[in-house]
Amino acid sequence: MNRLAVIGAGSWGTALALALAPRFDRTRLWARDRDRAREMETARENRLYLPGFTLPQQIEVSSHLSYVIDQADIALTVVPAQHLRTVMLELSVCLPRETILVSATKGIEEGTLRRMSQVIATALGDGSERIAVLSGPTFAQEIAAGEPAAVVIAAEDMALAESIQRVFATPALRFYASVDVIGVELGAALKNVIAIGAGICRGLGLGSNSVAALVTRGLAEITRLAVALGASPRTLSGLAGLGDLVLTATGNLSRNRYVGLQLGEGRKLQDILASMSMVAEGVATCRAAHQLGAQHGIDLPIINQMYCVLYESKDPLQATRELMDRPLTNE
Repeated sequence: MNRLAVIGAGSWGTALALALAPRFDRTRLWARDRDRAREMETARENRLYLPGFTLPQQIEVSSHLSYVIDQADIALTVVPAQHLRTVMLELSVCLPRETILVSATKGIEEGTLRRMSQVIATALGDGSERIAVLSGPTFAQEIAAGEPAAVVIAAEDMALAESIQRVFATPALRFYASVDVIGVELGAALKNVIAIGAGICRGLGLGSNSVAALVTRGLAEITRLAVALGASPRTLSGLAGLGDLVLTATGNLSRNRYVGLQLGEGRKLQDILASMSMVAEGVATCRAAHQLGAQHGIDLPIINQMYCVLYESKDPLQATRELMDRPLTNE
C-alpha cells in the first residue's frame, strides 16, 4: 500500500494528509473547489482552513476526483457528514475495486440516521468488507504540527484494521485497532453534541464543576445510545469515546464547543454558523441523535435539551435549569 488519496481538503483532511504523506510514495488531496485546489497546489498551503503549514511537494492537490483516486490503495474520506453521500456517489464511478476506504468523517446522516460507514457502503452499492473508520481525540492544528496523538482504526475485520494500523502508524500518531465500528462512529458523532452543551456552560459563566458534570453524564448518554445500537461499552470508555469527548468539550480549538459558548453568551445559532468557515458537525448530529433516542426509547436528557436549544430556540439557561431539576435517581 503506497498510494494514498485524501478526499476532502478541510482542516482535518489537510492535517491527515500532512501526517500520513511520509508513509506513502504518493499522496493526492482532493478539494472540491477548483480555484482553491489551484491555490493550494501553487501556494503549498491551505490558507483558508489550515494556514501556517507548508504542504510538501509529495502532496498533490487537485479538484479532479478521478485523478486523485486513480490507482489509490487507500482512500481516506474527510468530507462533512451531510455531504458524504453526494461525494461517494461521485466517487463510485471511478473508484478502483481494490481500494480500501477509511472514513474520518464524524457525524450521523440526517434523514436516514445512518453512520458514515453505512453511508459509504450504500452509496457505493458495496459491502463493508473494505471499509474502516478512524477517530480519536485530535485537533487538526496539533496533528499538522506533528504533536503526539493516539486514535482508533476500526473495521469489522480485525485483519483489515490491523493492516491499516501498520500502514498509517507514524512516530507522532499511534493507532489502536478495533472491530467495534459502531462504537467508534457513534462516540465520534455524539461527543460533538455534548461539546455544544459544555460550551454553553462556559458561555453562561459556569465553572469547571458544571462542565465536569455535563461531560460525565453526557458520556453516560452516549454509552446508553451506542450500546442500544450494538456498540461495546468498552469502546466508549476509550479514545473514540471518553478521550474524544473530553478534548472536544474542553479544548479551545473545538468548533462545537465554540458554538455552545456563543449560544451561552446570547448569540443566535444562525449568526454563529454564518460567521464560521468550518462545519460544526454537532449541530446536525444533535437532531439525528434526538431522533435515534426517540426511535429506540433511550433516555437522553442532555442531548434532548441541546435539541431544544438548537432547533426550538430554547433559552440555554432554562435548558440548564431543567437538567438540574430532573427527578433524582441512582447513577
